[in-house]
Amino acid sequence: MACMAAGATLVAITPELPDASLSTSEKNELEFEVLTDANSDYSREIGLVFTLPARLRPIYETFGINVEAHNGDGQFDLPLAATFIVDVDGSIASAFVNADYTVRAEPSDVVEVLRSLVKQNA
Repeated sequence: MACMAAGATLVAITPELPDASLSTSEKNELEFEVLTDANSDYSREIGLVFTLPARLRPIYETFGINVEAHNGDGQFDLPLAATFIVDVDGSIASAFVNADYTVRAEPSDVVEVLRSLVKQNA
């Protein structure tokens, strides 16, 4: 992966229960760590979560998406799509957040930021 080649560590954070996130990791053959944000506590703390309204839950289920089964009893929180690049000093070098879960950070943009950080920190 280009991120690792740039000396970066890729980590995903999900509100899914550990068993559900492990299934997702295995099914998609992910090569990075997936951490569980139990009850969306961390995502809520940094403002990157919303609770699926009760009126939309049946619609999600018609698509085969049982949020509560993945996140735990009574947990209907969904994260916003976000990508953060954290520099070695802990500062956020780049942030991408979008309420539309289908829009994600462009990988080439992430790699470009990583390369610039490698140069800065050399």
